[in-house]
Amino acid sequence: MSLLFSIFALVFLTELIAWIGRSVLLELVYAAYLRVFHAAVAARQRELKSELLTLKGELLRTSAQDQFAKWAKLRRAVDKGLADLEKLNGEIAARKSGFSMRFNTAVWLLTTGLQFVVGWWYRKSAVFFLPPGWLGPLGWWLSLPFAPKGSVSVGVWQMACKRVLKAGERVVKDLRAEAGKKEKPS
Repeated sequence: MSLLFSIFALVFLTELIAWIGRSVLLELVYAAYLRVFHAAVAARQRELKSELLTLKGELLRTSAQDQFAKWAKLRRAVDKGLADLEKLNGEIAARKSGFSMRFNTAVWLLTTGLQFVVGWWYRKSAVFFLPPGWLGPLGWWLSLPFAPKGSVSVGVWQMACKRVLKAGERVVKDLRAEAGKKEKPS
């Protein structure tokens, strides 16, 4: 029975990631990664942004005609700050690009790749056996490709789990849509 539940958990994890979305997960994990492993860079970015907002606010309050020297000095400071922030954002974007590639590879390996490995490793194993004659002469296809006759193979079980989870997803979406229609007044 552990193979049965292990495959279901693996398929559920894959579908959960699909429901949430890889891009959403990437953003969440990358934000945590940046704060943990590159805290100085993230702090510098926040600091530059707050400095720029302060300088821009002061620049907007300063008259270019009446206080030109002060305005020009603030303008140069804003331009320098924007250039520094753009450079820092470029570094962060380059880091994120590499992180994104590694993250997507890891997610694929932990979901789809692992499903392939499990399907290959247990290709001749039965997840469970059906009662004799339950589906008549059509019961053989549940054991495809290599499981014993009268059983359900890993590949068929993965496909069944995925179909049930997809159907459950549609039901939940339909229920949420119905609830949304009832909440909105006509």
